[in-house]
Amino acid sequence: MGVLLPGVSYLAAGRRRLGTAVTLLSLSLYGGAAYLALARRDDVLTWALNPDILLWMVVGLGVIALYWVAVLVTSYKMLRPLTVRPGARLAGSAVIGLVCFGMASSTALGAQTLMAQRDLVQKVFPSGSSKSQTRPKIANAKDPWAQIPRLNILLLGADDGEGRDGTRTDSVMVATIDTRTGKTSLISLTRNWMRMPFPEGTKLHDRFPTGYWDPNGPKEQDSYYLDAMYRIIPAEHRDLIGPSDNPGADVLKMSVGEALGLKLHYYVQVNLAGFAQLVEALGGITVNINYPVPVGGNDDKKIPASRYLDPGPDRHLNGTDALWFARGRYKVKGADIARQARQRCTVKAIVERATPQNVLANYMDLAKAGENLIRTDIPQTILPAFVTLGQRIKNAPITNIDLDKQKNYPNGRNPNYAAMRKLIQQHLNATPKPAAPAPKPTTKPTRKPSTTTKPPAPDLAAACAYQPES
Repeated sequence: MGVLLPGVSYLAAGRRRLGTAVTLLSLSLYGGAAYLALARRDDVLTWALNPDILLWMVVGLGVIALYWVAVLVTSYKMLRPLTVRPGARLAGSAVIGLVCFGMASSTALGAQTLMAQRDLVQKVFPSGSSKSQTRPKIANAKDPWAQIPRLNILLLGADDGEGRDGTRTDSVMVATIDTRTGKTSLISLTRNWMRMPFPEGTKLHDRFPTGYWDPNGPKEQDSYYLDAMYRIIPAEHRDLIGPSDNPGADVLKMSVGEALGLKLHYYVQVNLAGFAQLVEALGGITVNINYPVPVGGNDDKKIPASRYLDPGPDRHLNGTDALWFARGRYKVKGADIARQARQRCTVKAIVERATPQNVLANYMDLAKAGENLIRTDIPQTILPAFVTLGQRIKNAPITNIDLDKQKNYPNGRNPNYAAMRKLIQQHLNATPKPAAPAPKPTTKPTRKPSTTTKPPAPDLAAACAYQPES
């Protein structure tokens, strides 16, 4: 009983005043923990995302552990029989030693987890001294969604692999989120788009008024592709961007936002070369594979894939295979569009895999992976609000906004950005129609239902279902 409720052993030993005080203190600690867990969860989340408070939590955890061990050892000394044989006394001391060791080990693990959380927050999420040309100024950090009813986040997959000069953003997506309901729509951009626009009134727009391309150059200009902007524009036009901790990300936030007609608030950049580490930390992901997905291979250099991911439902992928499921394109029909679809399914699979239980069970590995793989301009001050929003996203549908390749970008040389903006606004502003009342019975023939209504955006659950190619 003294292990579970320090102080009762003092009472059993006849030390009433000391026992009462220690028991009440122990009950207060239990009651305070229960109160925080049940009634002040938002505050707990805020503390868990504040590096200074996390450090004090580590100190507090150590103090509580010392208090618990001291009470346990002194209680044993007060209650142990004095007439037992040496072997029995040695066994009793060994049991108490093991219990104290277990408590010390648990405390050390807790402190290690808190320090890992502190390092993650400090290394990944910027403090108030960070610089950004595109990050919004939040008036109320406790409720930023009152200011941002629709949150738009740029998702970048950056690759600085072998044979690459600098970093290319091979994967560019936008997640647009209703912060009230958590409903999320994903928009994929094609890496070889040219003439990416910039907002009027910016220096980049003044320099490239008709978009990012060379009007006097050849038809195909790979140095002006979307996936080259992150690397080339800061290197060649740094003075047009302004102070920034990640000028490439700021360039893409401005340009992608202008192309899609959205204000992009934040970015999250993942290093694709280490993406496998993140998936491994989650214990892998489960996806449906509808056709053989190549692992490796290069169409331009005529290098074949080393192997293929076999089609099948509910395929559990490790980190390396998950990376190639999201990236493989060697001799895949409609390579870029097919890859974009698989990347959206990968995002969905990660969201499903990141249950609270799984995150807690693998937290140390996840924190270590996050420190090395993720860059973002989401500030520390609004992280608690993002945690709450994350739960809404997890419980809400995720859909895809199809930008219509056939009409709007049959190739990447001159995409119809105006038409894309219209499609996006139609999707985001659409409201579900109320159910029509059942028609009264009639003997007159009825007209066929109209087929001109635009179908709703596909839910990713359907888009990522197992539908093998014939």
